[in-house]
Amino acid sequence: MQPYFGIHALLIVAVTLSQATATAWSEKDATGEDVYPPLWNLAPENLLDFVVKDNKIVINAWNYQERLGVYKNLLNSSAKYFTAFGSQNFGNILWGLPLQHGWQFRTGRLADPSSASSCGYKDGDLLCISVRSWWSCMNYYLAVIPFLGAVEAGLFGQLPYEIEILPPEEQRADFCYSVADCRSHVPKLMDEWKAYFEYLLSSEHKAVTPATFSSFKLDDALRLMWRAHVASIAYALPKFQDSLKYLSDPEANFGEDWANAVDFIAATHFSTDFQTTNNFQAFLPQRMLVEGDVLPSISDFSPQQNRVLLSLRALHKANQLTGGLLLKLWQKAMSTEAGRKIGRKLIEDLVSSQKFDPVGIYNDLKGVFDRAQFLEKKQFQH
Repeated sequence: MQPYFGIHALLIVAVTLSQATATAWSEKDATGEDVYPPLWNLAPENLLDFVVKDNKIVINAWNYQERLGVYKNLLNSSAKYFTAFGSQNFGNILWGLPLQHGWQFRTGRLADPSSASSCGYKDGDLLCISVRSWWSCMNYYLAVIPFLGAVEAGLFGQLPYEIEILPPEEQRADFCYSVADCRSHVPKLMDEWKAYFEYLLSSEHKAVTPATFSSFKLDDALRLMWRAHVASIAYALPKFQDSLKYLSDPEANFGEDWANAVDFIAATHFSTDFQTTNNFQAFLPQRMLVEGDVLPSISDFSPQQNRVLLSLRALHKANQLTGGLLLKLWQKAMSTEAGRKIGRKLIEDLVSSQKFDPVGIYNDLKGVFDRAQFLEKKQFQH
């Protein structure tokens, strides 16, 4: 397939997405749906709120409320670095992680998809996170690993106890459970997340006054955070490929489509603060996809949701058909701040209730891709 065909496919997908999601956030606003993750107020706010046993802080990451507490502690301990980016810590770019986790819980994606247990169901243990859930296993590497990377970086200061993560009942070898254990098993991931938190910590030393922690560049923080995020997904995706067998074909396809889309989003250094993430999540499906769900005609999904899911599928297919070239060209196009600005504008337009110009977006993106191809040819000639 010619590269330009792939680029053209991406642009068509982008414009389709824009048209599909223009009203998504306004509709969600009208429902009055809680924009915080479920049970957010009940999640542990301090590390010492978890069980302390045998001189260790013991965290059950297979309990929704405790895994949510991991995120809450990360947000609370990094809040001071984001005071310049909004009140109530809403500007913190770590919000994307717990909000995604909350969406997974709300839509039943953390429950046992094999139906071999009542884990995650209302008639069983609702807060249980199933190790058979593809979503929960993928999320482990976006919850526990960032958390332990932050512990190693010193985000929580000098802790009086070591941290121990409880293992699941099965598949224990697929995860790690302490700073030392994860340092041994996934050193690259630990390095990536540690680097992000060390960057935040370094801004404290550069601050003009003790009350000012905004001496870092948000774009640099987003670059480091997304690099770690993408690394976590890249590591976990092949590891939990077998877990997709528990899902319906439509849900398994959506999971992989979503993982593919994250690579494109990450390249733009898209901000994952509180409001932006909520805006972005408005078009995601409100339940698991089941056999018989055929895009774009799922009866209990809105036309916008149907078209968005179909567009994510098309984007994934286009990237596969080009052998990953589509993503590489996109990443090259996003290698400059000007390119990333256009990329972010596209994503923001996807979830905006405001009017926008699809033709203008198309032309802007085509210009970015043309520039990327020009740079690629020039580099090859030299």
